[in-house]
Amino acid sequence: MRPGYPWREFGVLVGAGLVGVLLVLPYQLALLPAPPIPLPVLVLAAFVQSAILLAVATGLGLAAARRVGLGAPFVEASLYGGDSRAALRALQLPLAAALGVAASALVIVLELVIFRPLIPELAALGAATPARWQGLLASVYGGISEELLTRLFLVSVFAWLLSRVLRGALVFSSAIVLAAVLFGLGHLPATAALLPLTPAVVARAVVLNGIAGVVFGWLYWRRGLEAAMVAHFCADLVLHVLFGG
Repeated sequence: MRPGYPWREFGVLVGAGLVGVLLVLPYQLALLPAPPIPLPVLVLAAFVQSAILLAVATGLGLAAARRVGLGAPFVEASLYGGDSRAALRALQLPLAAALGVAASALVIVLELVIFRPLIPELAALGAATPARWQGLLASVYGGISEELLTRLFLVSVFAWLLSRVLRGALVFSSAIVLAAVLFGLGHLPATAALLPLTPAVVARAVVLNGIAGVVFGWLYWRRGLEAAMVAHFCADLVLHVLFGG
């Protein structure tokens, strides 16, 4: 563990997160009705808000992660003179990609078998589905920016707090589940723009996003942040590109 705060790592991660924020804008705009304010003003306000949120979440997340032994091993090795090749191998990115695809497949099955029959209004949302190229750009946001907000920030902070009262694997498993639930709840504002928030709609957001969040959280804990990012990106490719558009 390097002494002091990892400012270079902070800069790299926030910069990557901001790229994701820019790339997701076409996807978000495709889902929204005509904005009540000029589009450039809306885009600038959304970017500034996201930039502040990312900077705060990444800053606190890095501080908490270092206290509980979590982090982004490849980025850290590359920036601070470590063995980046060994760090990259340890991430086991093919496994991460496979788990991301498997998580998205489970989400699709549960959506079709359970939630579509429970929420008939979902069938009417096809016209609002963004194009595949927009889904591809949004997948970068999911893989990078959302992982900074949820895994790096939420899992790390929860693990640090829980480590004061729990021990061992229970610290991380509890933190992963808590972050996954909040990850699901965090999708409700976007859902509310399209559907009334009935109990079934809330359960859908928590269960489907929570399943993926647990997978990404486990990878963050056992392999590193970059593995979680790859899994999330691959899962979003399936959901927003292969089955989107």
